[in-house]
Amino acid sequence: MNILAMDTSNQVLGVAIQQDDTILGEMVTNLPKNHSVRLMPAIDRLMQEVNMKPEQLDKIVVAKGPGSYTGVRIGLSTAKSMAWALNIPVIGVSSLEVLAYQGRFFNGIISPFFDARRGLAYAGCYRFVNNQLQLFRKEENVAMQDLLEELKSLEKSILFLSPDISIHQEQIISIVGNRAVIPEEQVHVIRPAHLIAAAKEKQVGSTHTLRPNYLRLAEAEAKWLESNKGC
Repeated sequence: MNILAMDTSNQVLGVAIQQDDTILGEMVTNLPKNHSVRLMPAIDRLMQEVNMKPEQLDKIVVAKGPGSYTGVRIGLSTAKSMAWALNIPVIGVSSLEVLAYQGRFFNGIISPFFDARRGLAYAGCYRFVNNQLQLFRKEENVAMQDLLEELKSLEKSILFLSPDISIHQEQIISIVGNRAVIPEEQVHVIRPAHLIAAAKEKQVGSTHTLRPNYLRLAEAEAKWLESNKGC
């Protein structure tokens, strides 16, 4: 089984290839550059490195958000186009769920999040039970302060994971206190290899029905719906 994984849902661009149970190659960059012109060259380069051709792929896994609206669309459109052309299945995985895999050895609640501006965050909570990742609190677009107050009331150790950790670190510590665990910077980056692990137990659906996991409407779409309410 040859699996290609890709993530462009946030600033990080990640590509990985797994053969059976072995990760053959993984490429990760954390640069504010255009994913639309870098994703396919990254895939092509990695496939050349591992000596694999597209027609040898059996499955594609893609991060479906939340995150950057443009980034999520780039990843999904590329993954779906390749899956359609190669006639192979594609599986979408929540970007928050994939980030939570960085805390797979943490004995407590894992809270991955992405900054959504204006005091909001895309966030969810997970925990590992018998080496299986389980959703502890649903993913949603939530006020960061409300989320932290809720987590504080649990009286458990909370591992916070986010590429935007510096934006909210002071607030996290002030509300959650010494039960907040904030690891070193490298741990806050999504690994595309974890996409494959997260997709392992998920069922394959139709390529056409795979949709982004935005958690909220784009601002322009929300304004349009508001202005056309009642029409």
